[in-house]
Amino acid sequence: MKTLTTGQLAREAGVNIETIRYYERYGLIPEPPRRASGYREFPPEYIERIHFIKRAQALGFTLKEISELLAVADGNPACKDIRKFAEEKVKDIETRIHYLQKMKAVLKDLIKKCLGKRKISECPIIESLSQKRNRHKE
Repeated sequence: MKTLTTGQLAREAGVNIETIRYYERYGLIPEPPRRASGYREFPPEYIERIHFIKRAQALGFTLKEISELLAVADGNPACKDIRKFAEEKVKDIETRIHYLQKMKAVLKDLIKKCLGKRKISECPIIESLSQKRNRHKE
């Protein structure tokens, strides 16, 4: 079985070396065995694990969530266990979309109020942001 150095693994997986080191420190990839020289020897299956991590990140999973997902996946779970992770992520995304839509509506309303012709001290956007900040301090 051919093993890979950190640089080879990074090239094959399409990430940089620091990403490999970070994933290792974070526990997303297990620490590989070392050669007598001290160089790490990564098995080829690490490439697919890194691709899994990157695809999960692209779907919005955090590294903590990916760590939990990998822990479940490494334990030979039923598909329903993995499905639960995906369902929870969809709920999280829907919540974020809801808040983003509210933020968008507030910003659009502020843009309508601002004609862009007033002094900065009279800008409705600045006034609104200042009011909100003061309310939070109370």
